[in-house]
Amino acid sequence: MYESELTKFMREYLKKHPEEIDSQKKGRAVWWDKKPAERAPLPPMGHSPKAGGNEATFTAPEEDSK
Repeated sequence: MYESELTKFMREYLKKHPEEIDSQKKGRAVWWDKKPAERAPLPPMGHSPKAGGNEATFTAPEEDSK
């Protein structure tokens, strides 16, 4: 099976430096491992478009009566 040079390097590096795995987990936790109370609240849905509003947006072109 093919394994890129980068993958090989990372495997060897992590074998030599196992403390980096803990550092990766801490870094991941900063961004992703959050409790629902810690997350930002969802924006209100008042910004969503209303249904059926597109009909009045454009007016039909007037035809010349010649």
